Amino acid sequence: MLHRTSATIAGIGVAAALALGAGIAAGAQGTDRTTSSSVPPTFIKSAAATVGGKTQTILTNGRGMPLYYYAPDGPKRSLVSGRLAALWPPVTSTTVHAARGLAKALTVVHDSHGSQLAYNGHLLYTFISDRRGIVTGQGVQNFFVATPTLSMVGGSSSSGAGSGTGTYGGAY
Repeated sequence: MLHRTSATIAGIGVAAALALGAGIAAGAQGTDRTTSSSVPPTFIKSAAATVGGKTQTILTNGRGMPLYYYAPDGPKRSLVSGRLAALWPPVTSTTVHAARGLAKALTVVHDSHGSQLAYNGHLLYTFISDRRGIVTGQGVQNFFVATPTLSMVGGSSSSGAGSGTGTYGGAY
């Protein structure tokens, strides 16, 4: 009887670990099962979020995931690849889907990721540690939250960009 109870508990533990792993994998892909599938994830809009303890208007995708830009990128060339791209997936789409009222230009740039979306010349990314409406990547490894007032690449950014490495610092 004791052996059967131990096997049952072990089976429950394995099932829980598999469910947790599936949840983490879904989160790593930027999946948000709480939103409607009718809104494409590449639909770009502005939303209020807490960034560094302050409420700020940022850009999000159609699923509410915060969008970032990588400071070293050029307007037509992504420098994000390999393990860095696994942490910061590029926002790709062959078409532009934007909400009304965005202050700047949303475009498709053909680069190493295929057809990547850019806002005012800044290539856009999500962060695997974020969740809908939760910003955790601000300033991490030279990624900064994209805002509706983001200046053109090469100009000064109004999003508070600076250098920093944060949690995932180091070269990938």
